[in-house]
Amino acid sequence: MTLDELREKVKNCKNCPLCDTRINAVFGSGNEHAEIMFVGEAPGRNEDETGEPFVGAAGRMLNDFLTASGLSREEVFIGNIVKCRPPQNRDPLPAEEERCIGYLLEQIRIIDPKIIVCLGRIAAKQLIDRDFQVTKQHGEVFRRNGRLIMATFHPAALLRNPAYKPATMDDFCLLYDIAYNRHFEVDIP
Repeated sequence: MTLDELREKVKNCKNCPLCDTRINAVFGSGNEHAEIMFVGEAPGRNEDETGEPFVGAAGRMLNDFLTASGLSREEVFIGNIVKCRPPQNRDPLPAEEERCIGYLLEQIRIIDPKIIVCLGRIAAKQLIDRDFQVTKQHGEVFRRNGRLIMATFHPAALLRNPAYKPATMDDFCLLYDIAYNRHFEVDIP
């Protein structure tokens, strides 16, 4: 399957009730050959309206961290665990995550990033460990299925709690160091 074929499947998905309230399914965007892939939890209102991930205030925050760490949005791919907006921006329900995770896993297979960065606890719990605690484990690097994976704070959490910004900047600097100093083979559990 190609990324365009998968995008069409997501656009027409009816796997859960979120399809009934969405304006747009938010497939993801960015470099289709990215070495770095960011994964959030679900689209918000702005994303639902535009069909693009991370375009509101949280998206601007993400862009600021990318720029400050020497990365650019054009070189990464950004997606979500769930492709449709949950009502009132609530957390996705486990059943919604379960029905949608296959799309993300297929995106990962096709794009084949070297590093996945989970933005927030929901993505980290799905992709790293069900017991993951982002406040304690952000910036830790793991190896899963031959890829490096780490988590940092979700940009929306930074809008609510700016005290997490310095730690997030440290995480982004580590990400840059791994990616651009080619530390893909570091000894990671």
